Amino acid sequence: MTKWLDYLPTLLQGLEITLTITFAGLLLGLFIALGLTWILDRRVPVLAQLAEGYLLLLTGTPLLVQIFLVYYGPAQFDWVKQSWAWTYLREPMFCAILALGMNAGAYTCRLFKGALDAVPRGETLACQALGMSEWQTLSVKLRHAARRVIPAYSNEVVLVLKGSSLASTISIMEIMGLAQRINGQTYDTLTVFGVAGGIYLLMNGLLTWLFRLLERRALAFQQQG
Repeated sequence: MTKWLDYLPTLLQGLEITLTITFAGLLLGLFIALGLTWILDRRVPVLAQLAEGYLLLLTGTPLLVQIFLVYYGPAQFDWVKQSWAWTYLREPMFCAILALGMNAGAYTCRLFKGALDAVPRGETLACQALGMSEWQTLSVKLRHAARRVIPAYSNEVVLVLKGSSLASTISIMEIMGLAQRINGQTYDTLTVFGVAGGIYLLMNGLLTWLFRLLERRALAFQQQG
């Protein structure tokens, strides 16, 4: 009955790595999403078509496949192994963050683009009338769209946190990696993975609660109206 207490301290040792992968992946994904959103919003020739292809590829294939391709793929090319990039691409942590960030960027771009499309065109025309640059106009539209995108983005954050568990497949000892190691030593599968699942559940619950608070603040103006 108390075995889970024996496993908990070891599993919590992977908490820092899990959070690092999650938030680094989210940050990278945010930068990618902003760039892609600008390209799609401005309909930049050629780049817009490449961006659509990127979104199709990253949202149409499993994250696990993407992690394997990023981690194992470059090693198949000698010119990559002889380049400066190999210093980073041979590191499991870097590859996990890169794959997670690329995946999150694609889905987040979809969220941002949908929210931007919902912004009244009058706001865009007003920005242009004031002589704002394209980036300034996009910034204004994003601030208005943020109120609409927060609920959906909170789901993406939760998905990225859960997706970080796949980093264990490339030998990273985060929560799930440690759980697999403990399970291999004890064969106490139900308890070990039950505790690991409980940790993820608590983290996701906390993130959801924080986003609900943020959402209520962002939408306070509607409640006042």
